[in-house]
Amino acid sequence: MTLFMNACAFLVKVLTLPLHIAEVIGLFSFYKRVFPLIVYKMSISYNEKMKDNKRELFRNLEKFHPTKGSLRILEVGCGSGANFEHYPTGCRITCTDPNPHFQKYLKKCMTKNDHLVYDSFIVASGENLKAVEDNSVDVVVCTLVLCSVEDTPKVLQEAKRVLRPGGAFFFLEHVVSDPSSWIYFFQHVLQPFWYYFGDGCEATRATWKHLEAAGFSDLQLRHIQAPLFFMIKPHIVVK
Repeated sequence: MTLFMNACAFLVKVLTLPLHIAEVIGLFSFYKRVFPLIVYKMSISYNEKMKDNKRELFRNLEKFHPTKGSLRILEVGCGSGANFEHYPTGCRITCTDPNPHFQKYLKKCMTKNDHLVYDSFIVASGENLKAVEDNSVDVVVCTLVLCSVEDTPKVLQEAKRVLRPGGAFFFLEHVVSDPSSWIYFFQHVLQPFWYYFGDGCEATRATWKHLEAAGFSDLQLRHIQAPLFFMIKPHIVVK
């Protein structure tokens, strides 16, 4: 099946060659302006389908509230702010995203979620959070981000750097399926197209391996099957 899968993936790669050429010569950059709107629309459906999972994910945020002051959250790859509704009242949010065009939709979510305090929006990749000081936040949140970063281990090391001692890393990511499944087959076959549709998203990453190797003091994760489109059905989430 591997040979057949690779042959099918090669065919799809050939079909997406015009997209590759457009990206190389810079014509694909317009999509970065359109992509935030797509994410904003899709996040409404995603949040509805994943509301129980997100509620469970963020229910322990208050455990990391400091003795003095507000709970400080850094969201890496915040996108359009799809997680804001799940954050505790009064916590302070620092948002980062490499795409500055998300800011328009981020402001809409900020207006809807006025129970939070928004410190800043930083245009930066997850691999380079130099604008955020060491040991300066209580919680780092990363959802549906590690699928598209260029250097996953570097992002995780940056998350560890900015977290205060005793802080926590909250994640929810779609990952590659089990190799024996048809989902795995189609994830690899359709990946060349998926990359352009998702602005660099890769559905074939075994992200849990990077998390296990990152050196977090108490890593607890579980694999789930999300009620979503088959390409992103397999997820990992904080236990």
